[in-house]
Amino acid sequence: MKKTYINNIIFAFILLMILSSCKKALDINPVDTIEQKNALLTSKDVEGALVGAYSDLGSRNFFGGRPFLMADFLANTDAVEWFGTYEELTQTINKSLLKTNVFVDNVWAAGYTAINDANNVIAALDKLEPTKKNRVEGEAKFIRGAAYFELVRLFGKAYNDGSPTTNLGVPIVLTPTNLISEANYVSRATVTAVYNQAITDLTDAEAKLPATNGFFATKSAAAAMLARLYLQMGNYAAAANAANRVITSGNYHLTSNYLDAFPKMPESGKPAKPGDNTTEDVFAMQVTTLTGFNGFNEFYGSSTFGGRGDAVISQDWIDATYAADDDRINAFYDDDDIFTAKFGNQYGNVPVIRLAEMYLIRAESNVRLTPAAPIGGVTPLQDLATVRSRAGLTTTTATLTDILNERKLEFAFEGFSLHDAKRTQTNIGSLPWNSTKLIFPIPQREIDANTKLIQNPGY
Repeated sequence: MKKTYINNIIFAFILLMILSSCKKALDINPVDTIEQKNALLTSKDVEGALVGAYSDLGSRNFFGGRPFLMADFLANTDAVEWFGTYEELTQTINKSLLKTNVFVDNVWAAGYTAINDANNVIAALDKLEPTKKNRVEGEAKFIRGAAYFELVRLFGKAYNDGSPTTNLGVPIVLTPTNLISEANYVSRATVTAVYNQAITDLTDAEAKLPATNGFFATKSAAAAMLARLYLQMGNYAAAANAANRVITSGNYHLTSNYLDAFPKMPESGKPAKPGDNTTEDVFAMQVTTLTGFNGFNEFYGSSTFGGRGDAVISQDWIDATYAADDDRINAFYDDDDIFTAKFGNQYGNVPVIRLAEMYLIRAESNVRLTPAAPIGGVTPLQDLATVRSRAGLTTTTATLTDILNERKLEFAFEGFSLHDAKRTQTNIGSLPWNSTKLIFPIPQREIDANTKLIQNPGY
């Protein structure tokens, strides 16, 4: 396939790829004969395109794992020992990304592929059976809003770094792309504009989605993504209220044991089996032996369990981070080197949002706000104790330091550390929290193809 420029992502070729990936569900002609007007004609077509949108959202280059892993690598100082040969990830570990980094290119391309998928579904809502319209629209807007949020916090400055009203985020495209033309090149919107678009999409999604929806996006999934987004913005009241809606929905429960919140590792010598969502998964990307593999496992997993064994966890870091009686210290396995057991199943689902995150968002927000009555009617100490008791720990205080440290313990190697460092203005080693080295470059091939795109400082 030829190079994918932003106009390939934001324009017609992406549509053809989408249709190709959904050909079975849509029962359409070969991609080289597809025209936009003939693409989505029936309710079945639109629903099939929505399934394709989920598939692209869950690509290993997007919510399937790689952007989260790369965020971990950028934030790493002493937890991960890198032994891989991929130059792109070596750049990430070394905080020396190049504007030609292929992994960065792929994240951008995958994000805009998912966005264009969602745009195609939203543009064809009139083809749906009336009883399905709200749900499908909600799912498409969840995908689009979540994708924009992920892209802007990787490719733009942090919301609290200078002025988000003037800092550049990523291009906003809200209609299907079906024409390649210089007149249609899209410039980068501001960080504020992209956050606002994500909020609009996710808020509408929460209103339209059902409470239960199998393993697809639900009302709570949209609320949970909003809680994460508002926390990143520093809008603690909105974050706490969104997290509270998820917790009080009653649809999710912490697993009894910490490792049960993650896909079960296969027994040594036996093939891996796909895992179901757990009671704690508010939203997870589905992985099967037919559709792909867990993108975290690719580098965090040992070769015995389907991975490359490139990202080894430091035993010194484990010993210095976890108390001996913390059950989370057992979330690692020894296969000549030490690896995280969270991603020991190459076909296990990728947990994107777990219920534990909602408890800690509500706890942190209430501590920061110190309201007369805590949002949700539950004290930060109670929320913190809920998470820690699952790990076998007692809790006597719930300071901001306690809660932020708990996030480090609970979400290690799940892609949280970079974004938490930025929002709390915590330096990473010798790098300041707002270093340009901690922001992805706009892919050079996109800059070359689209004269309206401006490169990030430092590149």
